[in-house]
Amino acid sequence: MNSNRLPAFLVGLAVILFLAYSSLFVVNEREQALVIRFGEIQSVKSEPGLYFKLPFAFMDADRVQYVEKRALRLDLDNIRVQVNDGKFYDVDAFVVYRIADPRLFRETVSGDRESAESRLRTRLDSGLRRVYGLRGFEAALSEERASMMTEVHRDLNTAAETLGVRIEDVRIRRTDLTPDVSEQTFKLMESERLAEAELIRARGNEEGQRRRAIADRQVVELVSEAQRDSEILRGQGDAERNRIFAEAFQRDPSFFEFYRSMRAYVSALGDNNTTMVLSPDSDFFKYFETPDGNRTPRAGTTAPAPAN
Repeated sequence: MNSNRLPAFLVGLAVILFLAYSSLFVVNEREQALVIRFGEIQSVKSEPGLYFKLPFAFMDADRVQYVEKRALRLDLDNIRVQVNDGKFYDVDAFVVYRIADPRLFRETVSGDRESAESRLRTRLDSGLRRVYGLRGFEAALSEERASMMTEVHRDLNTAAETLGVRIEDVRIRRTDLTPDVSEQTFKLMESERLAEAELIRARGNEEGQRRRAIADRQVVELVSEAQRDSEILRGQGDAERNRIFAEAFQRDPSFFEFYRSMRAYVSALGDNNTTMVLSPDSDFFKYFETPDGNRTPRAGTTAPAPAN
Protein backbone atom coordinates (compact mmCIF):
# COMPACT_ATOMS: atom_id res chain seq x y z
CA MET A 1 0.00 0.00 0.00
CA ASN A 2 1.24 3.46 -0.86
CA SER A 3 2.39 5.31 2.21
CA ASN A 4 0.58 8.42 0.99
CA ARG A 5 -2.72 6.55 1.13
CA LEU A 6 -2.22 5.16 4.63
CA PRO A 7 -3.45 8.22 6.52
CA ALA A 8 -6.53 8.41 4.32
CA PHE A 9 -7.21 4.71 4.89
CA LEU A 10 -6.89 5.10 8.62
CA VAL A 11 -9.18 8.11 8.59
CA GLY A 12 -11.71 6.22 6.51
CA LEU A 13 -11.52 3.23 8.83
CA ALA A 14 -11.99 5.46 11.84
CA VAL A 15 -15.01 7.06 10.22
CA ILE A 16 -16.48 3.66 9.42
CA LEU A 17 -15.88 2.44 12.96
CA PHE A 18 -17.39 5.60 14.39
CA LEU A 19 -20.44 5.28 12.17
CA ALA A 20 -20.81 1.64 13.14
CA TYR A 21 -20.43 2.47 16.82
CA SER A 22 -22.95 5.30 16.49
CA SER A 23 -25.40 3.07 14.67
CA LEU A 24 -25.41 0.19 17.12
CA PHE A 25 -26.96 -0.04 20.54
CA VAL A 26 -27.59 -2.87 22.96
CA VAL A 27 -30.73 -3.58 24.99
CA ASN A 28 -30.36 -5.94 27.96
CA GLU A 29 -33.07 -7.94 29.70
CA ARG A 30 -33.57 -5.35 32.47
CA GLU A 31 -34.43 -2.40 30.23
CA GLN A 32 -36.19 -1.28 27.10
CA ALA A 33 -35.13 1.40 24.63
CA LEU A 34 -36.84 4.22 22.77
CA VAL A 35 -35.36 5.35 19.46
CA ILE A 36 -36.03 9.06 19.13
CA ARG A 37 -35.48 10.97 15.89
CA PHE A 38 -35.79 14.73 15.92
CA GLY A 39 -37.91 14.54 19.07
CA GLU A 40 -40.27 11.89 17.72
CA ILE A 41 -40.36 8.28 18.90
CA GLN A 42 -39.46 6.05 15.99
CA SER A 43 -39.51 2.67 17.66
CA VAL A 44 -39.56 0.85 20.99
CA LYS A 45 -37.18 -2.04 21.63
CA SER A 46 -38.44 -4.24 24.48
CA GLU A 47 -36.57 -7.45 23.74
CA PRO A 48 -32.88 -7.82 24.64
CA GLY A 49 -30.45 -7.77 21.73
CA LEU A 50 -28.31 -5.67 19.35
CA TYR A 51 -30.11 -2.99 17.32
CA PHE A 52 -29.28 -0.38 14.66
CA LYS A 53 -30.16 3.28 14.41
CA LEU A 54 -29.07 6.28 12.43
CA PRO A 55 -25.74 7.73 13.58
CA PHE A 56 -24.95 11.25 14.70
CA ALA A 57 -27.12 11.50 17.80
CA PHE A 58 -25.46 14.80 18.53
CA MET A 59 -27.25 16.20 15.47
CA ASP A 60 -30.54 15.07 17.01
CA ALA A 61 -30.82 12.28 14.50
CA ASP A 62 -31.51 8.93 16.19
CA ARG A 63 -31.09 9.04 19.92
CA VAL A 64 -31.69 6.14 22.29
CA GLN A 65 -33.41 6.60 25.64
CA TYR A 66 -33.42 3.68 28.04
CA VAL A 67 -36.20 3.03 30.53
CA GLU A 68 -36.47 0.31 33.14
CA LYS A 69 -38.22 -2.91 32.25
CA ARG A 70 -37.99 -4.59 35.66
CA ALA A 71 -40.35 -4.01 38.58
CA LEU A 72 -39.62 -0.82 40.52
CA ARG A 73 -40.47 0.13 44.07
CA LEU A 74 -41.73 3.44 45.40
CA ASP A 75 -41.74 4.02 49.19
CA LEU A 76 -43.97 6.51 50.95
CA ASP A 77 -43.15 7.07 54.63
CA ASN A 78 -44.82 8.82 57.56
CA ILE A 79 -48.18 9.60 56.02
CA ARG A 80 -50.58 10.88 58.66
CA VAL A 81 -54.09 9.70 57.84
CA GLN A 82 -57.31 10.28 59.75
CA VAL A 83 -60.05 7.69 60.20
CA ASN A 84 -63.73 8.57 60.36
CA ASP A 85 -63.85 8.80 64.16
CA GLY A 86 -61.18 11.49 64.24
CA LYS A 87 -58.14 9.45 65.26
CA PHE A 88 -54.86 9.51 63.35
CA TYR A 89 -52.49 6.86 62.06
CA ASP A 90 -48.88 7.17 60.90
CA VAL A 91 -48.63 4.95 57.82
CA ASP A 92 -45.66 3.69 55.79
CA ALA A 93 -46.55 2.23 52.40
CA PHE A 94 -44.82 1.11 49.24
CA VAL A 95 -45.84 0.52 45.64
CA VAL A 96 -44.40 -1.97 43.16
CA TYR A 97 -44.85 -0.74 39.60
CA ARG A 98 -43.59 -1.46 36.11
CA ILE A 99 -43.26 0.78 33.02
CA ALA A 100 -45.72 -1.02 30.76
CA ASP A 101 -45.95 1.52 27.94
CA PRO A 102 -42.56 3.18 27.30
CA ARG A 103 -43.98 5.34 24.51
CA LEU A 104 -46.67 6.84 26.76
CA PHE A 105 -44.16 7.10 29.59
CA ARG A 106 -41.93 9.22 27.34
CA GLU A 107 -44.80 11.38 26.12
CA THR A 108 -46.21 12.16 29.57
CA VAL A 109 -43.12 12.58 31.79
CA SER A 110 -40.34 12.61 29.16
CA GLY A 111 -39.18 9.24 30.50
CA ASP A 112 -38.24 10.78 33.86
CA ARG A 113 -38.77 8.33 36.73
CA GLU A 114 -38.65 11.05 39.37
CA SER A 115 -41.49 12.94 37.72
CA ALA A 116 -43.56 9.79 37.39
CA GLU A 117 -42.92 8.76 41.01
CA SER A 118 -43.79 12.25 42.21
CA ARG A 119 -47.21 11.92 40.58
CA LEU A 120 -47.67 8.39 41.92
CA ARG A 121 -46.68 9.53 45.40
CA THR A 122 -49.30 12.29 45.32
CA ARG A 123 -51.98 9.90 44.12
CA LEU A 124 -50.99 7.22 46.66
CA ASP A 125 -51.15 9.77 49.48
CA SER A 126 -54.62 10.83 48.34
CA GLY A 127 -55.81 7.23 47.97
CA LEU A 128 -54.63 6.23 51.43
CA ARG A 129 -56.31 9.23 53.04
CA ARG A 130 -59.58 8.49 51.24
CA VAL A 131 -59.63 4.79 52.08
CA TYR A 132 -58.70 5.29 55.75
CA GLY A 133 -61.13 8.19 56.07
CA LEU A 134 -64.05 5.96 55.15
CA ARG A 135 -63.35 3.49 57.95
CA GLY A 136 -63.21 3.28 61.69
CA PHE A 137 -60.33 3.12 64.10
CA GLU A 138 -59.78 -0.66 64.11
CA ALA A 139 -60.30 -1.33 60.38
CA ALA A 140 -56.62 -0.95 59.47
CA LEU A 141 -55.69 -3.53 62.12
CA SER A 142 -58.30 -6.08 61.07
CA GLU A 143 -58.89 -8.40 58.13
CA GLU A 144 -60.44 -5.45 56.30
CA ARG A 145 -56.94 -4.17 55.62
CA ALA A 146 -56.63 -6.37 52.50
CA SER A 147 -59.75 -4.87 50.94
CA MET A 148 -58.45 -1.39 51.78
CA MET A 149 -55.24 -2.09 49.86
CA THR A 150 -57.30 -3.39 46.93
CA GLU A 151 -59.14 -0.08 46.78
CA VAL A 152 -55.91 1.89 46.90
CA HIS A 153 -54.44 -0.35 44.18
CA ARG A 154 -57.45 0.29 41.94
CA ASP A 155 -57.37 4.05 42.44
CA LEU A 156 -53.62 4.27 41.92
CA ASN A 157 -53.63 2.06 38.85
CA THR A 158 -56.15 4.35 37.16
CA ALA A 159 -53.76 7.27 37.55
CA ALA A 160 -50.71 5.16 36.68
CA GLU A 161 -52.17 4.05 33.34
CA THR A 162 -52.10 7.66 32.11
CA LEU A 163 -48.33 7.63 32.71
CA GLY A 164 -47.72 4.35 30.91
CA VAL A 165 -47.15 2.62 34.27
CA ARG A 166 -48.82 -0.52 35.64
CA ILE A 167 -49.22 -0.93 39.41
CA GLU A 168 -48.46 -4.49 40.45
CA ASP A 169 -48.82 -4.24 44.22
CA VAL A 170 -49.60 -1.83 47.03
CA ARG A 171 -48.61 -2.70 50.58
CA ILE A 172 -48.70 -1.14 54.03
CA ARG A 173 -45.42 -1.61 55.89
CA ARG A 174 -46.41 0.08 59.12
CA THR A 175 -49.57 1.37 60.74
CA ASP A 176 -48.99 3.07 64.08
CA LEU A 177 -51.07 5.36 66.19
CA THR A 178 -49.76 8.87 66.61
CA PRO A 179 -48.26 9.47 70.09
CA ASP A 180 -51.21 11.51 71.40
CA VAL A 181 -53.79 9.08 70.05
CA SER A 182 -51.72 6.17 71.34
CA GLU A 183 -51.81 7.65 74.85
CA GLN A 184 -55.57 8.20 74.62
CA THR A 185 -56.07 4.68 73.31
CA PHE A 186 -53.96 3.23 76.10
CA LYS A 187 -56.02 5.06 78.72
CA LEU A 188 -59.24 3.94 77.05
CA MET A 189 -58.05 0.32 76.92
CA GLU A 190 -56.94 0.57 80.55
CA SER A 191 -60.32 1.88 81.67
CA GLU A 192 -62.09 -0.80 79.63
CA ARG A 193 -59.94 -3.52 81.18
CA LEU A 194 -60.56 -2.12 84.67
CA ALA A 195 -64.30 -2.03 84.02
CA GLU A 196 -64.15 -5.60 82.71
CA ALA A 197 -62.17 -6.65 85.79
CA GLU A 198 -64.76 -5.04 88.07
CA LEU A 199 -67.52 -6.83 86.20
CA ILE A 200 -65.70 -10.14 86.54
CA ARG A 201 -65.13 -9.53 90.24
CA ALA A 202 -68.80 -8.60 90.72
CA ARG A 203 -69.88 -11.75 88.93
CA GLY A 204 -67.42 -13.75 91.01
CA ASN A 205 -68.76 -12.27 94.23
CA GLU A 206 -72.31 -12.96 93.12
CA GLU A 207 -71.44 -16.53 92.23
CA GLY A 208 -69.55 -16.90 95.53
CA GLN A 209 -72.54 -15.67 97.52
CA ARG A 210 -74.84 -17.99 95.59
CA ARG A 211 -72.62 -20.99 96.24
CA ARG A 212 -72.17 -20.05 99.91
CA ALA A 213 -75.94 -19.78 100.25
CA ILE A 214 -76.33 -23.21 98.68
CA ALA A 215 -73.63 -24.60 100.98
CA ASP A 216 -75.23 -23.01 104.07
CA ARG A 217 -78.60 -24.44 103.10
CA GLN A 218 -77.06 -27.85 102.59
CA VAL A 219 -75.33 -27.58 105.97
CA VAL A 220 -78.63 -26.72 107.65
CA GLU A 221 -80.32 -29.61 105.86
CA LEU A 222 -77.54 -32.03 106.80
CA VAL A 223 -77.51 -30.86 110.45
CA SER A 224 -81.29 -31.10 110.61
CA GLU A 225 -81.23 -34.58 109.16
CA ALA A 226 -78.43 -35.58 111.54
CA GLN A 227 -80.31 -34.15 114.52
CA ARG A 228 -83.47 -35.93 113.41
CA ASP A 229 -81.59 -39.21 113.02
CA SER A 230 -79.84 -38.69 116.37
CA GLU A 231 -83.17 -38.01 118.10
CA ILE A 232 -84.61 -41.15 116.53
CA LEU A 233 -81.59 -43.19 117.58
CA ARG A 234 -81.61 -41.61 121.03
CA GLY A 235 -85.32 -42.42 121.41
CA GLN A 236 -84.68 -45.95 120.25
CA GLY A 237 -81.77 -46.20 122.73
CA ASP A 238 -83.88 -44.86 125.57
CA ALA A 239 -86.65 -47.27 124.71
CA GLU A 240 -84.17 -50.15 124.63
CA ARG A 241 -82.68 -49.03 127.95
CA ASN A 242 -86.09 -48.78 129.55
CA ARG A 243 -86.96 -52.21 128.20
CA ILE A 244 -83.76 -53.66 129.67
CA PHE A 245 -84.44 -51.89 132.98
CA ALA A 246 -87.98 -53.18 132.97
CA GLU A 247 -86.80 -56.75 132.36
CA ALA A 248 -84.18 -56.37 135.11
CA PHE A 249 -86.79 -54.97 137.53
CA GLN A 250 -89.12 -57.83 136.79
CA ARG A 251 -86.36 -60.39 137.42
CA ASP A 252 -85.10 -58.94 140.73
CA PRO A 253 -87.01 -55.87 141.95
CA SER A 254 -84.96 -55.56 145.17
CA PHE A 255 -81.61 -55.54 143.38
CA PHE A 256 -82.91 -53.03 140.88
CA GLU A 257 -84.09 -50.77 143.68
CA PHE A 258 -80.68 -51.14 145.41
CA TYR A 259 -78.81 -50.32 142.17
CA ARG A 260 -80.95 -47.30 141.54
CA SER A 261 -80.36 -46.04 145.06
CA MET A 262 -76.59 -46.48 144.68
CA ARG A 263 -76.67 -44.44 141.46
CA ALA A 264 -78.63 -41.78 143.26
CA TYR A 265 -76.04 -41.69 146.10
CA VAL A 266 -73.22 -41.28 143.58
CA SER A 267 -75.06 -38.46 141.82
CA ALA A 268 -76.11 -36.67 144.98
CA LEU A 269 -73.10 -37.20 147.24
CA GLY A 270 -70.27 -37.36 144.72
CA ASP A 271 -69.36 -33.71 145.25
CA ASN A 272 -67.63 -33.07 148.64
CA ASN A 273 -69.25 -29.65 148.80
CA THR A 274 -72.77 -31.03 148.61
CA THR A 275 -75.04 -30.13 151.51
CA MET A 276 -78.35 -31.92 151.91
CA VAL A 277 -81.02 -31.32 154.55
CA LEU A 278 -83.29 -34.34 154.78
CA SER A 279 -85.24 -36.12 157.47
CA PRO A 280 -83.43 -39.18 158.89
CA ASP A 281 -86.60 -41.11 158.25
CA SER A 282 -86.42 -40.34 154.55
CA ASP A 283 -86.44 -43.33 152.23
CA PHE A 284 -83.33 -41.87 150.61
CA PHE A 285 -81.18 -43.15 153.52
CA LYS A 286 -82.82 -46.53 154.04
CA TYR A 287 -79.77 -48.42 152.70
CA PHE A 288 -77.57 -46.59 155.20
CA GLU A 289 -79.41 -48.38 158.05
CA THR A 290 -79.68 -51.94 156.75
CA PRO A 291 -78.19 -53.60 153.70
CA ASP A 292 -81.55 -54.85 152.58
CA GLY A 293 -83.20 -51.48 153.10
CA ASN A 294 -85.58 -52.69 155.80
CA ARG A 295 -85.70 -50.26 158.71
CA THR A 296 -85.28 -51.50 162.39
CA PRO A 297 -88.26 -50.56 164.56
CA ARG A 298 -87.52 -47.83 167.09
CA ALA A 299 -87.89 -48.26 170.86
CA GLY A 300 -91.47 -48.10 172.01
CA THR A 301 -92.80 -49.11 168.62
CA THR A 302 -93.95 -52.47 167.34
CA ALA A 303 -92.96 -53.73 164.01
CA PRO A 304 -95.85 -54.50 161.78
CA ALA A 305 -96.71 -58.11 161.49
CA PRO A 306 -95.88 -59.73 158.24
CA ALA A 307 -98.73 -60.19 155.96
CA ASN A 308 -100.15 -63.69 155.71
